[in-house]
This record gives sequence, C-alpha cells and structure tokens, in this order.
Amino acid sequence: MYYVNQEQIDARLAFVPELLQACAALESAWEARGKTGVKEADSELLLHFAQERTLHLAIETVTDVGSLLIDAFMMRDASSYEDIVEILAGEGVFGADVALVLTELVKLRRPLTQEYNTLPRSGLHPTIAKLPGALSAFADAVPAFIRKEML
Repeated sequence: MYYVNQEQIDARLAFVPELLQACAALESAWEARGKTGVKEADSELLLHFAQERTLHLAIETVTDVGSLLIDAFMMRDASSYEDIVEILAGEGVFGADVALVLTELVKLRRPLTQEYNTLPRSGLHPTIAKLPGALSAFADAVPAFIRKEML
C-alpha cells in the first residue's frame, strides 16, 4: 500500500487558481501597456518582478507536487527539476503537451533563483501565456492519477 501525502498535494494544487489568476492579470497588464504606449520604468519593473515571482511559484508548485508523487508511488529518484517532469510524464500522470510546457517552466528555475541579476527583462515572458493551460491540466491530472493508482 502506498502512503500519499494527500494533504500536502491538495494544499499545493489549491494554489493553482491563484497562479492562473496572476497569469491572467499579467497578460492583461502587459497588453494594456502596449495599447496605451505609456511605459513607466517603475511599473514595468514591477511587472517583470511579478511575472518572475509567478513563474517561480509555479515551478515550486509543480516540483513540490511532483516530488510528493514520486515519493508516494516509489517512482525512480529524480536527478533534476526537469527529471521530475519527465518521470511524471513517463508514468502517465499527464501527456506530452503538458510535459513540454512544464519542462520549459522548470528550466527557468536556475535563472530565476541564481541568475536573477542578469535576467533579460523585456515584455511578457512567453511562458506566462502557456502556463494556464498546462497548470490547469496538471491540477486535473494529479488527482486522477492518484485515484487510478490507488485502485
């Protein structure tokens, strides 16, 4: 029998709607800036920092849940953040399309956490627009996988 830390998984998945809301707000804010043509340096910097934090929180959510699943179902040990996504996709937690976006996402962890002082900051990060679909699919797929495996 497997021990699934359902409480921790649920707590992290419950955060996904906030990430989706942040992505939508960021997309709207960047779109509005483009329409008005007004580019205030301070507000642009805040938008960059907000999207970087949103990406970082999305990475942590995906990798935390992924690690909990790997531990619970005794999957092979992950050697990297990208490997967490690869293992979950290989185990059938989610499909290749979601894995592609989530891999792109987790590859941003090092730049966001270690190279933040040299990050290029121009416009909306392309991953922000891809996140809502992938995170929604991830949040739906995880409980479905757990139910299937617990049968």
